[in-house]
Amino acid sequence: MSAARDYDYVVVGAGSAGCVLANRLSEDADVSVLLLEAGPADRSWTIHMPAALTYNLAGTRFNWHYETEPQAHMNRRRLYWPRGRVLGGSSSLNAMVYVRGHAWDYDRWAKRPGLESWAYANVLPYFKRAETRAKGGDLYRGATGPLHVSTGSTENPLFDAFIEAGQQAGYPFTEDMNGFQQEGFGRMDMTIHQGRRWSAASAYLKPARARRNLTVATKALAERVIFEGSRAVGVAYRSGGRSVEARARREVILSGGAINSPQLLMLSGVGPADHLRERGIAVVHDLPGVGRNLRDHLELYVQYACTQPITLYAVENPLVKLKVGIEWFLRRTGWGASAHLEAGAFIRRDPSVAHPDLQFHFLPSVVNDHGRKPGDRHAFQAHVGPMRATSVGEIRLRSGRPTDHPLLQPNYLATEQDRIEMRDAVKRASDIFAQPAFAPYRGEEMQPGRGCQSNAEIDAFVRAKADSAYHPCGTCKMGSDAMAVVDGNLSVRGLEGLRVVDASIIPDIVSGNLNAPVIMIAEKAADIIGGRIPLPPLHAPVYVPPDEAGTRPRDALVAAK
Repeated sequence: MSAARDYDYVVVGAGSAGCVLANRLSEDADVSVLLLEAGPADRSWTIHMPAALTYNLAGTRFNWHYETEPQAHMNRRRLYWPRGRVLGGSSSLNAMVYVRGHAWDYDRWAKRPGLESWAYANVLPYFKRAETRAKGGDLYRGATGPLHVSTGSTENPLFDAFIEAGQQAGYPFTEDMNGFQQEGFGRMDMTIHQGRRWSAASAYLKPARARRNLTVATKALAERVIFEGSRAVGVAYRSGGRSVEARARREVILSGGAINSPQLLMLSGVGPADHLRERGIAVVHDLPGVGRNLRDHLELYVQYACTQPITLYAVENPLVKLKVGIEWFLRRTGWGASAHLEAGAFIRRDPSVAHPDLQFHFLPSVVNDHGRKPGDRHAFQAHVGPMRATSVGEIRLRSGRPTDHPLLQPNYLATEQDRIEMRDAVKRASDIFAQPAFAPYRGEEMQPGRGCQSNAEIDAFVRAKADSAYHPCGTCKMGSDAMAVVDGNLSVRGLEGLRVVDASIIPDIVSGNLNAPVIMIAEKAADIIGGRIPLPPLHAPVYVPPDEAGTRPRDALVAAK
């Protein structure tokens, strides 16, 4: 065991949240910060070229490469869960889609006792502080933050066809899914800047690395939190084959994400007492909610052949691929400078629903087996899935060894409501592709296929083909109920000197992708941890759709005060 070194803060995990915290906490020159990351540095073109994202989603170099337990309601399939194990975490692996979620998601959080400060009016200023939007700032969007966000601008007629088809099917158009109106079809925002992936490591960590009060340790696997009584005083981790201890004078902050943070808590003796004893771990603090409340977004790919050679299948030609690569390396432009998920939509399945409950990502190509199997023709697809599934899962330790992956049980499609929503998602996607806007491009339906029409056939397709949208969260949820793990200040309940700041604290999954919300959470947490005055609330108006009678939905929450 190497001699312990002292820091004010020890942050475990250099993902979207950890990079934000490392930057914001080290802004105070009087405090010292240690950031631990189990994976390596983000020095690879496969990370920074947006179009190369599937290399790392399918590989193991920067990826924890998790699998779920067999899913009872999905033909006993084990689903693949890629998660970032590298500086930047999953923001260095993801599809770079920037979506904040709906305003009413956060107002729903704030209705829980103790979470009043997490309403939309309270979190909007932190979304803005984090962001520099290429189109410029406004009431909703930031103009001076570390995270550069650009809106899709690739000239491919399929993007325009998708947006037009959505309107032909009766859905609205939205100019900005992250502004006044989430609902509708439109161009999507991306964390891409000047043709490069703009991960949390690029946005927050790289500018702070020169600070003398910030230490970043890569290939450092946290093994347990060190306690003295009920107070967290440090972290034991393994680096270069040696056991190392880092002491925290002020706080230990877990930012490992929805899988690694509850895993580390349980390895440290914090969690459901009976489960810890079963794994031979001494109980430090019985906290039954650790690992529970696991939520995720499930999605499907509805695929059509394209009758014109305008899709990304062209890049399967080695000469075209070489040309794309040369252009990106020389100028950071061309097809290599986009992840190509540049059009999307949020819609409501029913007018009685208060805000969108289905999300679409459109891709002028096809993805098979998480990018591990190339396409064999010109084709396009829509990723579609429900936003607020009611099935709830859990994470449990496989053993007491930190190197063993935990047991991941998302419990997908356990409720009839979730099965109905997935079935409807497939029907809505097929209807959109049937619109006149796609007539010049629409070939045969590849997936689910013309033979998939009845509810029973669609349900079978869902069981066989649905997959994770890579948005696990909720496993250390904040709140004040018996299953809450952290309070509204993100302190672990019943312990001192220990917080969790990442996607695991989300009490109820948001309606969209998770990278932007996690960065917001960490921005807000940095002020809480540093004892700073919070940013003043911003009461911005939010679009309220009509119901069938032309009035406000009866279950709508009012975000604008």
